Amino acid sequence: MNPSRVWIFVFLSLMWGDVDPAGGEKHSLTYIYTALSKPVGLPGIHEFTAMGLLDGKMIDYYDSEHQTKVPKQPWMEERLSKEYWDKGTQSRRSKQQWFKVNIDILMKRMRQNDTDVHVLQWMHGCEGEVQPDGSLQFQRGMDMYNYDGNDFLSFDDANAVWVAPTDAAVPTKRKWDEVQVLKEYTKGYLENECMDWLGKFWSYGENQTRKASPPEVFLFGRNAKVETNVTLTCLATGFYQKDIVLNIRRNGRILTREDGVVTSGVRPNEDDTFQRRDYVEIKRSDKSDYTCEVIHAASDTYVRNSWDHRLPSGSDGDTVVIIGAGGGGLVLVLVLVVVAVLLVLKKRGDLGAGTNDDKRHEGLRSFSEQQQQQQHRLWCLCQGQRG
Repeated sequence: MNPSRVWIFVFLSLMWGDVDPAGGEKHSLTYIYTALSKPVGLPGIHEFTAMGLLDGKMIDYYDSEHQTKVPKQPWMEERLSKEYWDKGTQSRRSKQQWFKVNIDILMKRMRQNDTDVHVLQWMHGCEGEVQPDGSLQFQRGMDMYNYDGNDFLSFDDANAVWVAPTDAAVPTKRKWDEVQVLKEYTKGYLENECMDWLGKFWSYGENQTRKASPPEVFLFGRNAKVETNVTLTCLATGFYQKDIVLNIRRNGRILTREDGVVTSGVRPNEDDTFQRRDYVEIKRSDKSDYTCEVIHAASDTYVRNSWDHRLPSGSDGDTVVIIGAGGGGLVLVLVLVVVAVLLVLKKRGDLGAGTNDDKRHEGLRSFSEQQQQQQHRLWCLCQGQRG
């Protein structure tokens, strides 16, 4: 499998799920670390990058060129002291070294050519739900590792055990499960320290974006790939806060997933507002009354638009509404840029195609012993500055 294409999946699939309209308002704090085995010599593509994201929007950033953790939101710079940024910088530099050591170990143990480009990633964070008293209650945590587009190891917070998605990771799981202090620290960080920071960051940012914004609502049709069908899309965009109800109705009845409705879920725009798109494929001959219903309680908005059954001239079914990915616009841009670079390297023959399964498993087994030791050292170095 092409590693560069898998990497798109890794970034876009590991972010938090969408808010369930029937549930409470949810917020998340996530940290993503990405290391390349060597520089690629292209502007803006760094050997190591790290970023923090609040509800999918970047709030801090670090790369191997500048080696300084910096704020990406005005309120982060205003509300956090110089000591916070100094400690964060030191933590990120330690992680940069940790990634470098472990990529080298992986490549040697897997007998991979040192001219190839390989990718090691770590993602961790927490999600909380707003309670009636305004506090955030822990919902779930995430701590996972990935190498060259393949999941290597993740932490099951509910059961406090490491999960091996492949046979190659089983030895690592067994070793890490035996180290009780590591499991306790990981669980404690996700459920307590991470949630503390999530609460602080959310309150800081909320004070600057508290005003509710109503959604703009659009209902339109496009030719589907099947000539006899039409894709009907209901789009709500530009709203804040993120909780919203969106329904496509046929003759007054709400259509569901069983009727073929597909939803993008709530996604961030670049201006701190949100958008959501639902669509359903229907028969071109269907003359039923189709409406798009949107309820946005925060702005006291109720909209119900009807479809006029008209298709724009030249509509070919390839029209795309830009929807931010789970990581937000900034993260999506970064992912697409790096993926494009890796695709170019692959075509040039500079990106390794990997080794056979026996060598791959041997390398991962050897890596697991080294990574356990390095992971323990890293946690000691962090001293609470996990991000």
